[in-house]
Amino acid sequence: MQQIERFYPVGIPGQPWGEAERAQWRARQVPRRSYVEEVVDAVEHLRAHWDVEVYGQLDYAPDAYPLLALHSSDWDDARPVALVTGGVHGYETSGVMGALKFAREHVDDYAGRLNLLVVPCVSPWGYERIQRWNAGAVDPNRAFRAHSPAMEAAALMHLVAPLAGRFLVHIDLHETTDTDESEFRPALAARDGKPFEPGGIPDGFYLVDDSENRQPAFQQAIIAAVERVTHIAPADAEGKMIGSPVVAHGVIEYPLKALGLCAGLTGARYTTTTEVYPDSPSATPEQCNEAQVVAVRAALDYALAHA
Repeated sequence: MQQIERFYPVGIPGQPWGEAERAQWRARQVPRRSYVEEVVDAVEHLRAHWDVEVYGQLDYAPDAYPLLALHSSDWDDARPVALVTGGVHGYETSGVMGALKFAREHVDDYAGRLNLLVVPCVSPWGYERIQRWNAGAVDPNRAFRAHSPAMEAAALMHLVAPLAGRFLVHIDLHETTDTDESEFRPALAARDGKPFEPGGIPDGFYLVDDSENRQPAFQQAIIAAVERVTHIAPADAEGKMIGSPVVAHGVIEYPLKALGLCAGLTGARYTTTTEVYPDSPSATPEQCNEAQVVAVRAALDYALAHA
């Protein structure tokens, strides 16, 4: 793991950022990969098997990004809906690549059984810059609420609103990386004028269940499937991961809706957030992508079997 700086190089320790500090932070963020080449072009190749919708556009001058969703081509309003989201945090690569891989390889497995809605990259600006926040230094995954301060979250909320009450399952694909500790948590502390308190990074895959809608058997079905692909993160010496109690093998809980998290967006019966660990010496990028796909399939299969 990288050596962590005591103070983040934007702002004054102990003072929350204003617009000047946000602009200074934004100037440090430069594109490092192409959303068009790696996501938009990949979606275009899926049109033979999916209906593609441009559900909005992000305008961060001088850049603009189309927001893309994939719908089952055999959509039937009599069927329940499953939502798969990736790239809510743009830097979490396997969430995006895993969603695309699932869409490319497994759409036919659910034909006639579920209406699938796949949003592979919720935060294109963050994807290109390998960044957790959007251009306003706002975390989209704390912004799924009324009057959202994140355009990314607001656009996705608008997309799913007409389907309220019809979602059976929602799986939101994420990663926990070493840069969470070396970059993103220090940046969060600096932005909010708080001291940075070092933590730890779980070594392996884990899930976040909804403490207000616990589905332990659902979570364990996913863990059991993923465990055949990559290792599951153990609890730390205090029985926790990222500061939260481990409630079952590979599972912690958050109140998803109260925190404005994407996985709390739909009110689906079955919800979870995946967390892959791409920096592990025991995992390759291919394993991480496959772990996301396996998690999606296990989630959908369990939900269908218990609907």
